[in-house]
Amino acid sequence: MTRQIRKIERRKYPRLEKTIPLKIAANGYDFITTTQNVSCVGAYCHVAKYVPPFTKVMVKLTLPLITNHERKDRDLECKGVVVRSEDEKNGGFNIAIFFNAITNSQREIISQYINQFLPQSYSVRR
Repeated sequence: MTRQIRKIERRKYPRLEKTIPLKIAANGYDFITTTQNVSCVGAYCHVAKYVPPFTKVMVKLTLPLITNHERKDRDLECKGVVVRSEDEKNGGFNIAIFFNAITNSQREIISQYINQFLPQSYSVRR
C-alpha cells in the first residue's frame, strides 16, 4: 500500500485503474474497447490489431461523473498518439496512448472523474 501511495505522489497526473468505455480510430480501423487505466495525459487499453508506436489516433471516452449524488456521463473526444504497443499473451495488444491534442476543459473533466476515486489529499492537480 505504501508503494502505491508513493507512486501517486510522484506523478503529476496519477493513473486510475478503472474500466471506461473507449473508442479509438487509427489507420482506417475503429476499435471499441475499455481502458485498463486512465490519466489526464493518456490511457492504456487492449485492442485486437497491432497499432505501431507513433500512430496518430482519435479517442472517445465516456466518463461517468458523480455530482450532487447524481451520475452524468460525459463524452470526451481528443487526439492522441500511441507511445507503446505490447503483445498480450492471450491475444491482441495492449497500447498506451498519450493525449497530444486535448483542451484544458477536457483535461478538467478527466481530472474530476479521477478525483472521485482518490483520497482528498491526493487529488489531481489542475
